[in-house]
Amino acid sequence: MLSRSSVRIWSRIHTWTSVISTVFLLMLCITGLPLIFNHELNHALYDEVEPAALPADTAPANLDRIVENGLARNPGHAVQFMFWDRDEPELIWLSIGKAVDSNPDQNRLLKLDSRTGEFLEEVDFRNRLTYVIYRLHVDMYAGLPGKLFLGLMGLLFCVAIVSGVVLYWPSTRKLDFGAMRRDRPRLVRWLDLHNLLGIVTVVWALTVGFTGVINTWADLIFKLWQNDQLVAMTQAYRDRSTPQGPTSVDAAVSAAREAMPGMQPSFVAFPGNPFSSKSHYAVFMRGDTPLTSRLLRPVLIDAETGTLTDSREMPLYAKALLISQPLHFGDYGGMPLKILWALLTVATIVVLITGLYLWVARTRRKRAAKAAIRVAYAAAQH
Repeated sequence: MLSRSSVRIWSRIHTWTSVISTVFLLMLCITGLPLIFNHELNHALYDEVEPAALPADTAPANLDRIVENGLARNPGHAVQFMFWDRDEPELIWLSIGKAVDSNPDQNRLLKLDSRTGEFLEEVDFRNRLTYVIYRLHVDMYAGLPGKLFLGLMGLLFCVAIVSGVVLYWPSTRKLDFGAMRRDRPRLVRWLDLHNLLGIVTVVWALTVGFTGVINTWADLIFKLWQNDQLVAMTQAYRDRSTPQGPTSVDAAVSAAREAMPGMQPSFVAFPGNPFSSKSHYAVFMRGDTPLTSRLLRPVLIDAETGTLTDSREMPLYAKALLISQPLHFGDYGGMPLKILWALLTVATIVVLITGLYLWVARTRRKRAAKAAIRVAYAAAQH
């Protein structure tokens, strides 16, 4: 059992980590709630060009044809990334910039039919409500500093959860689990609701909070991978220039498939961008189970010869990020898990609001008590 001094220390830790982070956590929960259904919301809110209905066994289009059809709509541009749609396999996307090494944040996003190679539309995702919500949730439109700040708030949230669990037993040991003392004052009823929802959601809240912290380090983790493993994989080719006539991207993906049987391509980084080298296609392969489909393995294909030059499992720090990203939004088990994630998010919002209410109410009571003491003391002096 905790001593009174220990309870006071843990109570202060719980109070101030919660107070400091609550406003930002409320923002994260409110913006994170619609992002759980990001794919469904985009379909509901925006008119989209749908691919043609074709037999399920229709062979995929040649990837070089897809690139040609995309660039035909944007002459003078260069493809930086090609990626396969996880939710709709009949779609393939091209991310194109003004040059192979231009800022990817300014790229244009093209949607094409993966079976016919037909250009469908250019998606201006930056003007979508879901993108605005996403940016607020990820970095508050403040870039890396915003991400790191939200990561700090996430760490405070995790500390608040742990300290809340430590305090739960001393504060409820004389009560039945889930007891709601409806005959007691309002402050006590709010405390009971806060404790009940807090302890019920504790495992989920820690999971989402910690994975959210890891996600805020994504830029740093990928930069570390680029300067570590990717440099080691391309060291022997560092003096080569970008080939003027690179080999077929379709042949490069075929070589990666052959090298990694049982895996599927997730995306391709074209020669010249930070996720490959000046002279390689980097084909990032994934597994076919709910877990392994989130783990990527880069396969480097020489852009001049079309041959495999290297492939390595990504380091543990990169795997931790890749696993945490979908887990944070409940994107592992389809709609049932998304609904569960949404309900738990709502419960967490209630925990945050009740916690904020308890702090404000207690602060007012303490101030009122101190004021009453001062008045009584002043009256006694006279």
